[in-house]
Amino acid sequence: MNQYLVVGIVFIVIIALLATNKKLVETLKNIYKIEELRKRVLYTIGLLLVYRLGSFVVIPGINPNALGEGSAYASQLEGNGLLGLLNVFSGGAFGNAAIFALGVMPYITASIIIQLMGMMIPYFQKMQKEGESGRRKMNQWTRFLTIGVLILQGPAYIANLYHQVPTAFVYGNSFGFVAYATTILIAGTMFIMWLGEKITDKGIGNGISLIIMIGIVARLPHALLAEVNARFQTASGSAIMLILELVLLFLVFMATIALVQAVRKVPVQYAKRIVGNKQYGGVRQYIPLKMNAANVMPIIFAQALMFIPALFSGTAFAAAFSSMTGFWYNFTLAVLVIAFTYFYTAIIINPQMMADDMKRNGGFIPGVKPGKQTVNYIDTIMTRITLPGSFFLAIVAILPALAMKFLGIQQSFAYFYGGTSLLIMVGVVLDTLKQIESYLLMRHYDGLMKTGRIQGRH
Repeated sequence: MNQYLVVGIVFIVIIALLATNKKLVETLKNIYKIEELRKRVLYTIGLLLVYRLGSFVVIPGINPNALGEGSAYASQLEGNGLLGLLNVFSGGAFGNAAIFALGVMPYITASIIIQLMGMMIPYFQKMQKEGESGRRKMNQWTRFLTIGVLILQGPAYIANLYHQVPTAFVYGNSFGFVAYATTILIAGTMFIMWLGEKITDKGIGNGISLIIMIGIVARLPHALLAEVNARFQTASGSAIMLILELVLLFLVFMATIALVQAVRKVPVQYAKRIVGNKQYGGVRQYIPLKMNAANVMPIIFAQALMFIPALFSGTAFAAAFSSMTGFWYNFTLAVLVIAFTYFYTAIIINPQMMADDMKRNGGFIPGVKPGKQTVNYIDTIMTRITLPGSFFLAIVAILPALAMKFLGIQQSFAYFYGGTSLLIMVGVVLDTLKQIESYLLMRHYDGLMKTGRIQGRH
């Protein structure tokens, strides 16, 4: 009873703090006054509720009682790093064997593959340069590839589920049932993609990103309750440790926000041009180079590689990487994150293209000659700011393991201390807030923050 009381008190305190914030109340009133923004927000909330509802609709032919809380399958899911992470991203749909069990991860996988192909295959490179029409073609290719990924992942999911909990299959695991369940899983993921596109077009924020974030946040109450239960089952001092964990979580969020928004401004001067009686150019602008230009991709790539040792089960090599809190696991993960940060930053940031665009538009960096010197200057800056950014990102990647090992935090709650979950939540929230703020500022209302605009937006 004490555990539920503590969780209730925590949420009541949060709601009370929000309610007494006059600036927040005034901002919510302003959002309601703008008809277009109000409709977009309500539309987004409605579609997200549809997504959450689908996360509890179990595939017909699967007994949900065999997969519920306290079952052996739920315990195995929590103890498995990869499956536990997939369950977090899907908001619990993966563990529920719901029609949305595979979530948007197949779409993310397909997007990464298409993005990499765009760097290596001339056909896709040409599409990237075709503007809006090229973007539509690449989106279509991504959808087709997503179906291909689902055709592989659907039967694999059903086979793993049958291996873990054969009693959950009411009609057995025949070929007909696998084909039928795979079709449902494919339809579920494609429907989620449709919801995401509709949110992006008619709602607020990036639809796919919001769906991922909602799935992650949906696990927070469950994870917090599990952590409270674990703390109150130990000796005295549990409440103090719980408060310390929440304070540390808040500090981690603040540090991650600083990482996501940190930029290095490179001044660019544009030459004056007189056209008729008007003067163009002659102003100084800035190129904002992000310290973490690669965002969450290095952690995704690194974590994908960290599951390779599991293929060699029974060997000393696999044993050394079997524990998420082990030294070699986290050391290797950190090194991979640093390496992939440099790799992915080099892919998405092209100093040569930036220098050519500046030269074409009559711009130059003060004190730096156009051409090769400008390319070297931008490349040097990116190398310098990527170094601390990569180390910070590596720390974020191993923070869940550190939280579990040194603070004794439950695995489900430790996911919120770092890794992809934390970066996705922070990035999506900031992006959505910037879009809402742009509507408010266009209508001459104050921004979301007391000091004006959200830092990092240009």
